[in-house]
Amino acid sequence: MQVSKQTLKDLEFPVVLAEIIQYIYTEKVAERTKNLVPYSNRNELLIDLHTTSEYLSTLESGNSLPFSEYFILDEYLKRLSIENYYLPAEEFFKIKSNTLQIKEIKKYTRNFIEYVPYLHAKTEQIIYEKEIVKIIDQVFNKFGEIKDDASPELRIVRQEIRAISSRITELFNKSMSYHSDVLDEIRESVVGNRRVLAVKSALRKRVKGQFLGTSKTGSISYIEPESVLNPRRQLDELREEEKHLIIQILLKLTSEIAIYQPLIEEYQAFLEYLDLTQAKAKYAQNIQAILPTLKEELQLQLIDAYHPVLYLNNLRKERRTIPQTLSLTKKQRIIIISGPNAGGKSITLKTVGLNQLMIQSGILIPVHPKSEVGFFDKIFTDIGDNQSIENHLSTYSYRLKQMAYFLKNADEKSLLLVDEFGTGSDPELGGALAEVFFEEFYERNAYGIFTTHYTNIKLSAERLEEAINASMLFDKKSLEPMYKLELGQAGSSFTFEVAEKNKIPYRLINRAKKKVENDKVRLDKTILKLQQEKFEIQKTRDQVVELKETHEAHQGKLEEMQDKIQQKLYDFQQLYASEQKTLMMGKRINEMADSYLKSKNKKQLISNFLKIIEMENSKKTKEVQQQKKIEKIVAKEVQRELKSNANEIKKEQHKKEQREKEAMQKKIRELKIGDRVKINGSSSVGTIDKIKDDIIFINYGVFTTKISVDEVYKI
Repeated sequence: MQVSKQTLKDLEFPVVLAEIIQYIYTEKVAERTKNLVPYSNRNELLIDLHTTSEYLSTLESGNSLPFSEYFILDEYLKRLSIENYYLPAEEFFKIKSNTLQIKEIKKYTRNFIEYVPYLHAKTEQIIYEKEIVKIIDQVFNKFGEIKDDASPELRIVRQEIRAISSRITELFNKSMSYHSDVLDEIRESVVGNRRVLAVKSALRKRVKGQFLGTSKTGSISYIEPESVLNPRRQLDELREEEKHLIIQILLKLTSEIAIYQPLIEEYQAFLEYLDLTQAKAKYAQNIQAILPTLKEELQLQLIDAYHPVLYLNNLRKERRTIPQTLSLTKKQRIIIISGPNAGGKSITLKTVGLNQLMIQSGILIPVHPKSEVGFFDKIFTDIGDNQSIENHLSTYSYRLKQMAYFLKNADEKSLLLVDEFGTGSDPELGGALAEVFFEEFYERNAYGIFTTHYTNIKLSAERLEEAINASMLFDKKSLEPMYKLELGQAGSSFTFEVAEKNKIPYRLINRAKKKVENDKVRLDKTILKLQQEKFEIQKTRDQVVELKETHEAHQGKLEEMQDKIQQKLYDFQQLYASEQKTLMMGKRINEMADSYLKSKNKKQLISNFLKIIEMENSKKTKEVQQQKKIEKIVAKEVQRELKSNANEIKKEQHKKEQREKEAMQKKIRELKIGDRVKINGSSSVGTIDKIKDDIIFINYGVFTTKISVDEVYKI
């Protein structure tokens, strides 16, 4: 990919790299990252993007890759070929540590191959050699110390060292007890790794031994007792012999390790690759970045795209960042953004450019998952005031020089990002030249985003089929920018309105208006009016949607309330009927009681009671029979309806199955061996190896999987 250092600087790409470097473990990879540029090899780029995305997934899942700090061994590994050279003991520990990391990483990717196919493919290219760890463990213990049994000679020497050290300790303690009356309060000290008696200087002649110095004040003399002198000399000789034996062991171990030098270098290179990958993944996690859909064709569909530098800055200041949505396609290759200054035109342009640079450099971007990104061969920028005192170039001269470079190199696979297109010269003349440049880029089928205040450029965009105007929304009432891009309409510069807000006298504004051509003022007013109307329409639309939602919520509550009222009414009716029944029963019983009091006829009383009971039972029986009759009718009706619906459902199901079968057959016919496909819900791309009935076999390079045709789609 062709991109200049100035373009990287214009789009703040080094700032992004500086953020990524914060997560890198080693200085070597950090230095390399400073010089990171977009990939020239598309396949390498795709692998790195998917690898970073997979690493990000492991971080978010809480089951991250077992990768941590590692060691750079370059300085020592390159010396392995030197005769009689041996590695320092600590370097073997580093080699072992790097090797064990490779082992754990390979184990992880094998266990989770379904989730990290790209990482697995990377690790499978590396051979884990267990002999490296084995031969190091034969010499060193788990604390990184050389074992006693690293060689038979070393074992014997160390046994002698321990024995004589114990003898020296015993003799020294005896001497210290014997001379306790001449010792200072501290009793003993250490001089040159030798244990000595702390003797009062005035009494030092009473102690036989080797004088090794005095304290700063001179009050204490340090003497090694005579009894330990010979054993200590023996110990020193043994220590020297031990050193010699250790060197022999390290020489032998170094020659054994040297055989695996290419493999150890490969381990380090892979760990360096993972170092950058994990840093990019952690940065992506910080800016809420993802891997969008990657397209073969040249297009750009950014949904809710953030400028990552601005996003982080605002996040630290607890401010909101407004995302932008726009698209560049073959039918909409060029966007002309207009609107007032400080309205967000430049940051929108930089958002597109920086996100494109990042994705083409293997860095995930902060966009909506439904975003789509193609890849450009060239990116050109002209952003900001680039006066060059050294080269005696004015702003306009510099911009003309840039345009000459763009005209020489721009083609149908180029993305041009130009801020304040055509400025720096006489507005009328500069605008005319800018219009010609714009038309030339258009004819070359180049893609681009240009910000401008020139009316002629806006008008050109209106008449050209594959160009579109856009504006940064501006609230006319408050005269405050909304920092939101609106496609399809040119924006007003709000020149006079902003001047009025900033308390420029109206008489001066009015004089300025008279100096401007009426057509330009009229056009600007029209744009302003349309923009405001659009804003009001959008506002009204939002209000309508809100009211609709509120109405639906109220309607739901009303229906619920009606159901409750109906239920209460029914309950009241039942209660009323029950109460009426009770009253009638009470009335009859009162009549029977009165009759009994008058006649004292018990038989008549019992007879009347029995009649009432029989009448009530008869009513209940009739009600039950009536209820059963109704239930029977309802059951028959339900059965009939179900049977009818079942037939309809069966027919519909048959039709659906037929449609699905035909769709499946059509999909099978469309797919062929060698096609690139993705599994639904996965970002991994594979190729079709074999098709059998409705099952396809997908090759991912290092492994093959089989899946139903309806679970994949062609890309």
